[in-house]
Amino acid sequence: MQGYVTAEPVGAWDEGRDALRRHDWQSAYDALSSAGVASAGDPEALQDLAEAAWWLGKLDECIAARELAYEAYEAAGDSPRAVRVAARLFDDHSFKGRPAIAQAWVRRAAKTLGDDRDCSERGQLLLRDVEIRSGSGDLTGAQECAERALELGRACGDADLYADSLQALGRVLIVQGRPAEGLLLLDEAMLSAAEGKLGPFVTGKVYCSLISACEELGDLERAAQWTDMGMTWSAGHPFAAFPGLCRVHRAEVLQLRGAWADAEREARHAHDELEDVNVGNAARALYEIGEIRRRLGDFDVAEGAFQRAAELGMHPQPGLSLLRLSQGRQDAAAAGIAQALSEESWNRLARAKLLGPQVQIALAAGAIEVARAASDELEEIAHEYSSAVLRASSDTARGRLHLAEGDVGGACRTLRGALALWQ
Repeated sequence: MQGYVTAEPVGAWDEGRDALRRHDWQSAYDALSSAGVASAGDPEALQDLAEAAWWLGKLDECIAARELAYEAYEAAGDSPRAVRVAARLFDDHSFKGRPAIAQAWVRRAAKTLGDDRDCSERGQLLLRDVEIRSGSGDLTGAQECAERALELGRACGDADLYADSLQALGRVLIVQGRPAEGLLLLDEAMLSAAEGKLGPFVTGKVYCSLISACEELGDLERAAQWTDMGMTWSAGHPFAAFPGLCRVHRAEVLQLRGAWADAEREARHAHDELEDVNVGNAARALYEIGEIRRRLGDFDVAEGAFQRAAELGMHPQPGLSLLRLSQGRQDAAAAGIAQALSEESWNRLARAKLLGPQVQIALAAGAIEVARAASDELEEIAHEYSSAVLRASSDTARGRLHLAEGDVGGACRTLRGALALWQ
């Protein structure tokens, strides 16, 4: 029989749990903190405190409470609950930019669960394995893990696991060059979120995943159809992470549309909200600020933003190489973009963002063959993904190449097509 070291329940605990059910994160945190949950030893109360702290952006307190809950569950032999806590600790440490610690929690949880359980908890670990494998380029392994997690979510009747698996599999299929299939899975997951069938964490995760995929593919129409729902939902969950992530997405779209002042305002707000919560997306916000300042000719501020993004673990490319080009440092620009492409050897969508700038940089240096090879690859990727934004980027690069080769007529035709697509 499982048992935990607990203190006598007090009214504040019940008050805190009731507030948690209402998603009143501040009231829940205040009540649970005043009840002395952190020192009481009850893992369920610790998990409640951790959840409230997470939604308020108090990630260090959240992690400390979850670690205590894990120890209590493990000591009591409650491996399923221990594994669920470990899965969330993977997420928490990933948010803080600590991949080694995050992966260590998954490995520990796998040992705790053992080899003989097909359950929702196994699915939670499989989903984290999808992230690890995708990050290393093992897309076949990532797909297999996502499909198995999806099966478990269906078999166990776990709506959160099922929807989370849908979005994970959808993202893998998109990177594999199967965007239509991937987006359909993301739409299905998002529909469950819109209907209120999912918990708040998975709802926010699914929304961010879909919008990120739309941005990668340039499917701004699909993103717009879901954005109103996402912003309405995030407004009801006033924690820094999800509104902050929404702001990063919005800043990227506004920057693409040329609304630079609005984009910078959103990016700065996002950075302030995410700085102590989600390191990776705080870096993305800084990158957007760098891009806007570069386009405005404010090179010193752009340089500082790119440098800070790099310090937070993000490669600030292609923006940094384009900044070097604007500064007249062609060799540094060419070296930077070439290095970035060498590090993105398998993710074709990520390469597509770098190839257009490589054409621009190579042509400025008179390296026609380098520019032609980059333009050819970008055209292949745009054809593979059938994305209007990728085709526009490809046509822009091809038009630059035509112009450099003296084919003015070809440049005019290609660039007119690119302009139509951009518009």
